[in-house]
Amino acid sequence: MQPSDDINLDKNDLNRFFIHHLDKIYAAKTLLVSELPQLIDNAHFSDLRDAMHRTIDDVRGQILNMEKIYQIMQATASTASSLGLKGMLDDSFKDIKNHGSNMELRDMSILFYLHNIESIEMASFQILEMVGVKLKNDRIKQLLRENYEHAKSDRTLFLLISAKYIASV
Repeated sequence: MQPSDDINLDKNDLNRFFIHHLDKIYAAKTLLVSELPQLIDNAHFSDLRDAMHRTIDDVRGQILNMEKIYQIMQATASTASSLGLKGMLDDSFKDIKNHGSNMELRDMSILFYLHNIESIEMASFQILEMVGVKLKNDRIKQLLRENYEHAKSDRTLFLLISAKYIASV
């Protein structure tokens, strides 16, 4: 097959791509909102606990936004095809629990993984927003932008807490 600069993607393929990848981030967000409360009790640093509470609230809002997008697109959310992000989250939480007796390392692991998770979510929302432009629905674009901004805000918060935490060690 010859390389080409022509891109011919029909709207149905684009819709399937969009929903498939929205499903992946939706599954990761639902897992995050169910797992984070368990980690809050394990966090030693009060700023980290507060940030995790805020993140849970943000994630719940992001999930609601994604559910609105599913309604707009007349689609149903599926978590079946999300083993990659779920696997990363599961690995993250297992690694954090491995530092059970060392509060400082446990907090650093929590910060490390939450920062990484938010970075992946930001990238996912950015790509979906670009696809959303092609879907020509301003409401979808707005909902994805809101989710991106929340993920960006949470990532920045975790980065600032990491800097404060490391400076105090």
